[in-house]
Amino acid sequence: MITPQIGIAIVAPAGQALDPCAIDRGIARLEQHGCLVHNYYDHAAIHERFGGTDEGRLAQLRAAVDDPDVQIIMALRGGYGATRLLPHIDFEAMAASGKLFVGFSDMTAIHMGLLARTGALSYAGPMIAGDFGCKEPVQFTLDNFWQCLAGPTHTITECATGNPVLEATGTVWGGNLAMIGSLLGTPYFPQIEGGILYLEDIAEHPYRVERMLLQLHQAGVLARQQAVILGDFSGYKLAPNDNGYDFDTMLAHLRAILPVPILTGLSFGHIPRRVTIPFGAQGKLVSHEEGFSLSLSDYPTLRSGPVCG
Repeated sequence: MITPQIGIAIVAPAGQALDPCAIDRGIARLEQHGCLVHNYYDHAAIHERFGGTDEGRLAQLRAAVDDPDVQIIMALRGGYGATRLLPHIDFEAMAASGKLFVGFSDMTAIHMGLLARTGALSYAGPMIAGDFGCKEPVQFTLDNFWQCLAGPTHTITECATGNPVLEATGTVWGGNLAMIGSLLGTPYFPQIEGGILYLEDIAEHPYRVERMLLQLHQAGVLARQQAVILGDFSGYKLAPNDNGYDFDTMLAHLRAILPVPILTGLSFGHIPRRVTIPFGAQGKLVSHEEGFSLSLSDYPTLRSGPVCG
């Protein structure tokens, strides 16, 4: 019996490829894994900082959705640009296609919109340029994606100290903190009750992280969650006027005032070694003195087909 190839489409809903050679490397690695790659990104058609004009990037997405030989649609990279497209994306067609949409960072906007508008789940996972196409890929990141994709369950286990001891269950959702904050009050913000919210960001000073989390708190979002799990928050630079106000100080303050437990230590964010998280899956979080585990289920895989939240 011949196993059919996995069809993967490359689209650029946000930024252009900073290294065009990364596309060829990414395609080669996917083909080595037995995938049939459909590349809808044209580096010659880049526009300003984006992977094409707004209409061009929408056309990439529509073509990938309509391609009957594609099962997975993977973002080229993040950056910025998906927010521009949200009012023009046919989320219903995306959900009806049964395809799996993969990426993180700026792709958070599409994950959020897809769940909010249709209830369809997606994947906070690797991308072409920075993961499959980098010169020295991190095997853990790629393997974790394939393991998650195989399903039917996926467990993330982290060693981390200083976290609250707890058990919680709920819908797992989140992603880039700045993107999530930017969608608050829009039709693209899913209303999750009793969820497990995971967050990450890059080059955001601790005071800006605090400000965004306080925005979610003051809007009533955090009080409706079972727990918040922080991934990587790096790339910022402290200044002399911070006067001891660093990430740990900010975190201690938030833990004292927010109505939800906050955990740290998730291997997710703008880091090479990264887990894949099915956006909208059901999760069971167990945190103890030495670390935590997050067990995920009820999410779409290549075998199971689409799952709606």
